[in-house]
Amino acid sequence: MPDAQGSTSLDRMLARIEARIAKVGIIGMGYVGIPLAVAVGRAGYPVLGFDILPERISQLNSCQSPIGHIPNSELEEIKVTGFEATDDFARTAECDALIICVPTPLDKTREPDLSFVVSTMDMIAPHFRADQLLALESTTWPGTTNEILKPYVEKAGRTVGEDFFLVYSPEREDPGNGKFDTHTIPKVLGGDTDACRSVGVALYSAFISEVVPVSSTKAAEMTKLLENIQRSVNIGLMNEMKVVADAMDLDIFEIVDAAATKPFGFTPYYPGPGIGGHCIPIDPFYLTWKAREFGLHTRFIELAGEINANMPEYVVNKLVRALSERGKALSGSKVLILGIAYKRDIEDVRESPSVFVMEILREWGADLSYTDPYVPNFPVMREHKFDLNSEALTPELLKQQDAVLLLTDHTKFDYDLIARHAPLLIDTRGVYRRLGLPALTA
Repeated sequence: MPDAQGSTSLDRMLARIEARIAKVGIIGMGYVGIPLAVAVGRAGYPVLGFDILPERISQLNSCQSPIGHIPNSELEEIKVTGFEATDDFARTAECDALIICVPTPLDKTREPDLSFVVSTMDMIAPHFRADQLLALESTTWPGTTNEILKPYVEKAGRTVGEDFFLVYSPEREDPGNGKFDTHTIPKVLGGDTDACRSVGVALYSAFISEVVPVSSTKAAEMTKLLENIQRSVNIGLMNEMKVVADAMDLDIFEIVDAAATKPFGFTPYYPGPGIGGHCIPIDPFYLTWKAREFGLHTRFIELAGEINANMPEYVVNKLVRALSERGKALSGSKVLILGIAYKRDIEDVRESPSVFVMEILREWGADLSYTDPYVPNFPVMREHKFDLNSEALTPELLKQQDAVLLLTDHTKFDYDLIARHAPLLIDTRGVYRRLGLPALTA
């Protein structure tokens, strides 16, 4: 609404953003929230980070980064522009912009679990005030921003598009990717109204190199799902092709590399022991769930999910056959896992296929150990528990094993050392083919 000078809420928001005095609150200081805080702080804005974990707050306020690809120096850098972390959600009232970056997992029946989003809204809605922007970055089903967040805003007495602004801008973080960071990855953004979109674009453009506006929050939500569904389906196809090629005694990695020489119409995707991380194994099922509301059955999505989920079992079956050919049973065999992070050169084990392989091996009675330069101790997880620590990768350790499974292709591994001393080496990532070293592909 206009103030005594006739300026509207939109005018005031845009002015504070342009002057770089808008305080930005980021809720959920994890793999999305921390890199975002760095990007915002580097643009000169004061940042207030919110989290429910006291130890995380303590780490951040002492500039100790809890994630490997964000060095402590970057937290020290943004502290100069006013970065602070807190678990006092009443302080959201201090912020001109609030950006929600909390997890959106699946429940045990593979249906969307928005409990983190809902609990966040429960904590911050009592402190909403005029002239605020609320942005959701968590991946979710199309319609969430309008159907879940907007009622909280209206119940707080705010009018979206007039004195309060609501947008959805999906995160596109790729931990460990040296080519892109939060600032350089283009950002899709949809607003609940045109005014909402204008404020959202103005804010994000201050710390993102390119903002891509779309027509609505629902369109932005669908965009994020499409990105991850395409990857899931293509990886599922390659994993199925790997099984077929293996049955025909063909090297799928050779075939993909050969096909990739075509300069048009083919994009290489590579198979592996499954898919991991917080996005690819989970996000496609948000659309599957929502599609049921319209009487639709998302067959491609579900088939790809089924294929990818079965890959850990395929890897274990390959190991069983290889051990049997050497006169050994899996039960009681010593098996060393190389890499438990879900992808190369990061410490994140969320939904890691390595962990699912380890679960199956434990059920079969294997004597397990692992080595991972990024994960010194097996982390506390909601659904998996192993009392294991990373072993030093030495010739002695390798010689003690009955089999070695390469599940995560970290660049820090000494692959020549592994090839020289592992009695049986199964490579699920195609590393040894590229290096010209001996290994059994799975």
